Amino acid sequence: MACVYIPVQNSEEEVMVVLDQLPKEATDIIDILKAEQASLDLWLIIAREYFKQGKLDQFRQILEEGSGAEIDEYYSDVRYERIAILNALGAYYTYLGKIETKQREKEEHFILATQFYNKASRIDIHEASTWVGKGQLLLAKGEVDQAFSAFKIVLDGDRDNVPALLGQACVEFNRGHYSDSLELYKRALQIHPDCPAAVGLGIGLCCYKMGQFDKARQVFERVLQANYPYCAMASNYLENHFFYTGQHFLVEQLTETALAVTNHGPTKSHSYYNLARSYHSKGDYDKAGVYYMASVKEISKPHEFVSPYYGLGQVQLKMGYLRSSLSNFEKVLEVYPDNSDTLKVLGHIYVQLGQTEKALEFMRKATKVDPNDSQAFLDLGELLISSDAGAALDCLKTAHNLLKKEGQEVPIEVLNNLGVLHFERGEFELAQQTFRDALGDGIWLAFIDGKENPPSIDANATISQYKDMGIFHHLEKEGHLVELPWDKVTALFNLARLLEQLHITETASILYRLILFKYPDYVDAYLRLAALAKARNNFQLSIELVNDALKVNNKCPNALLMLGDLELKNDDWVKAKETLRAASEATEGKDSYATLSLGNWNYFAAIRNEKRNPKLEATHLEKSKELYTKVLSQHSANLYAANGAGVVFAEKGHFDVSKDIFTQVQEAASGNIFVQMPDVWINLAHVYFAQGNFALAVKMYQNCLRKFFNNTDSQILLYLARTHYEAEQWQDCKKSLLRAIHLAPSNYTLRFDAGVVMQKFSASTLQKPKKSVDEVRSTVSELENAVRLFRQLSAASSLHIHGFDEKKIDTHVEYCSHLLDAARVHFKAAEHEEQKIKHKQEVARQLALAEEARRKAEEQRKFQLERRMQEDELKRVRQQEEQFERIKEQWKSSTPGSKRRERSEMDDEEGGHGEKRRRKGGKRRKKDKHSRSRYETEGAEAEMMDDQEEPEYEDANMNYREPMGQMNEQDEEENVQDPLAAAGLEDSDAEEEAALSTARRRRAFSESDDDEQPEHQPESSPVRENSAELQSDGEGREGGGDKLDGDAALDDED
Repeated sequence: MACVYIPVQNSEEEVMVVLDQLPKEATDIIDILKAEQASLDLWLIIAREYFKQGKLDQFRQILEEGSGAEIDEYYSDVRYERIAILNALGAYYTYLGKIETKQREKEEHFILATQFYNKASRIDIHEASTWVGKGQLLLAKGEVDQAFSAFKIVLDGDRDNVPALLGQACVEFNRGHYSDSLELYKRALQIHPDCPAAVGLGIGLCCYKMGQFDKARQVFERVLQANYPYCAMASNYLENHFFYTGQHFLVEQLTETALAVTNHGPTKSHSYYNLARSYHSKGDYDKAGVYYMASVKEISKPHEFVSPYYGLGQVQLKMGYLRSSLSNFEKVLEVYPDNSDTLKVLGHIYVQLGQTEKALEFMRKATKVDPNDSQAFLDLGELLISSDAGAALDCLKTAHNLLKKEGQEVPIEVLNNLGVLHFERGEFELAQQTFRDALGDGIWLAFIDGKENPPSIDANATISQYKDMGIFHHLEKEGHLVELPWDKVTALFNLARLLEQLHITETASILYRLILFKYPDYVDAYLRLAALAKARNNFQLSIELVNDALKVNNKCPNALLMLGDLELKNDDWVKAKETLRAASEATEGKDSYATLSLGNWNYFAAIRNEKRNPKLEATHLEKSKELYTKVLSQHSANLYAANGAGVVFAEKGHFDVSKDIFTQVQEAASGNIFVQMPDVWINLAHVYFAQGNFALAVKMYQNCLRKFFNNTDSQILLYLARTHYEAEQWQDCKKSLLRAIHLAPSNYTLRFDAGVVMQKFSASTLQKPKKSVDEVRSTVSELENAVRLFRQLSAASSLHIHGFDEKKIDTHVEYCSHLLDAARVHFKAAEHEEQKIKHKQEVARQLALAEEARRKAEEQRKFQLERRMQEDELKRVRQQEEQFERIKEQWKSSTPGSKRRERSEMDDEEGGHGEKRRRKGGKRRKKDKHSRSRYETEGAEAEMMDDQEEPEYEDANMNYREPMGQMNEQDEEENVQDPLAAAGLEDSDAEEEAALSTARRRRAFSESDDDEQPEHQPESSPVRENSAELQSDGEGREGGGDKLDGDAALDDED
């Protein structure tokens, strides 16, 4: 019996404390330790004993009291014991942090451990045990590199420190450096050969991880032979080894040995787990469940050892204990929240429990945790098919690609589901290719690709062609292998259904018959063939095929319901009701379609064309409403039941309610390719019509015609015509009826309606106060057509068959004839009035045309005048430029000094030569006269007016009577510049200005001569002579010329 003695202070007595009989309350022992001022090593011994007994609270309480401020002050000179207490607390909180699953509490424990280790370091920073504790803390926190540094600090000071070596070995093991870890373990064992069995286990684990299974087994066996206290652990590892090698009898023997030599809970838990796993693998689920449960009982929390919880959950799931299995897998998930397998299992369990949303949550998380897990995407895709087809398609595509990437064969089920999803989305080409991939090679390809055509069928045998199996017998006789594996039947059926949707009905029927040829009990194939026959209005064959399906299963709800619908088509109400009731009873009232069919039967019974009984009608309507409501209570998204309920409300006059129902059904049906519900569009249009909203009713009828019937349904055209009639849109109404007559020419009711519309249109037109000739003409034409149509109907021999009254038709003929006579009178009056209006319009039109012609002629004249002026102006400018060029050439070719000297001498000595020059000048002007036009003169006058702005030439024009001396002075000034021009030094601008100046003076002189000639005849000669002199180029001319010629030349020039 172990005990410790606490010396009594100031006495030689001692207090004996029996370690096996420590008090339950730690306060008692703490009071003794404090009162007697016991050494700190006693505090540590008693706390450790509490820990061994599993009394952790007492252990912690003693150590925390022993590390308080009061103890630190009293035992300030004691270093090692204080550090040991603090390190023990740090190790304790490190352990709590390791086993804690909640992140917040885990971090709190690690923080406390860090505080105790830091406090110990402040006492002695070089204490090796403190650094080893810190390393263990860092290793528990996952900070492997820092843990390595902490252990290295110890080993740098003492390379043979065994705890540090073992810690370093753990670091290397966690890093995956098993060989380095093995060397460290060996070194620790060499330094301290009496190491506990855990060191040997570490060596065995390293060998096991390195693939050295023989050495690992030897180490584990040596640990067992050494009879260490922890040899049961070695047995457990050996059990694990023999389990994977399939030696289950050795697993059972070692488990019994381990359980016999240990009372340690975690070790026993491992032993029970190994034994349970062995039975589990052999299929003995009862014994496996017992030992899994025993393993779970040996541990207090799942984080200590979670594997038995997983195994127990699997066994319970296998045995159908869903709730218990769910509880165990949730415990596994607490320890490993990102375990993909656990997430998938939980998803499956929630699916079986009917909690789809929870299942989706776990499945989605599984795909996020492991994006390369194809099975997770498959499970999620299959779960989403019923709720989100688009997301399901994406998941299955991802799974398909992952399987291909991994080199695995894609299951037929996955390809089939992919094809169905493409089919539902309207992606028919992708669906067909996917189904073909699922089916692979087979006889079906010959039919799909058209390589094998069915033998020609006699016209008399076409009625039963959907039951003919001769084509397959014929292929077998020819040596073809007609095989259909059972796992491909569903994919082939879906492919046939796709071909049926694509209107390739012959190939589809062959595939259905191929299924029946190999598997005669496949009821769905019979029903699809019956549907094909029904689509071709072959109700007799359709009924026969349904009866064949009922021979396989006489309580098949789908077959009974289809038979009831066919009996309704044949107007066999009694049989239909019995068949539909049988279908409902076969499903115990749980089949919504059976209930819906009975509701339809009651509705049709209420509105039959026979004489209605209001009481019976109300009874049937109420019963149909009850059945529709029942279906909606079971399946709130059933569109057909909702549509039926809306029809009943409309029949009762609740149009707003029915309109809301129809609108919701229409929106829901628009997003599903398999739901074709033209009825809801027609019903919604009927409601708009009943409410007087004709525009929306017309639009709804037209949309329904275009969307579902390609504008070829005469009944809906009749609805449309009725709406136009009520809206008084006569022409639109007539057009709709004519289209309907074109589609159903034998329907005399449509012809009668067309005649009534023509009659109504004509009457309304004639009642208008103002009518155009076209309107009256159209009225006459419509009335003639109406009379012709009614007379045609009157002459028909089967009026009573179509429901017509001959007297009523004759009344219509008489009324239309009366209207026709009145219309002709109106037509003549309107025609006369129209002629008057046309005459007035014609006169006004002629006047407008004449005015327009005059305006255009005036514009043309102005345009021609402006164009001629522009052409003359260009011509004049061109002539002036040519003249100017000639003058320049003359000036350049002559000697200006001698010319002017000779001219000056001649002026002084011989005055008679001036007359000659005048004649020359006059002759030149006369010659130039013919080269000028009226527009040149006008242009020259305009140019002169512009030149008047210059003061120099303005004075010359105003004072044209100045003495000759002034003019001579001007000539002298010009002669001064002549030598420069002759020398070629005068610039072109100066030459041009000189030439223009000369021309202006010449025109000014000429004008002044014209003005003064009658009164001042003697004075005009010098001016003309001077002008001639200025214009003279030095050339002589023979022949006489008198004064009159010169004047004439000036006049012409002017």
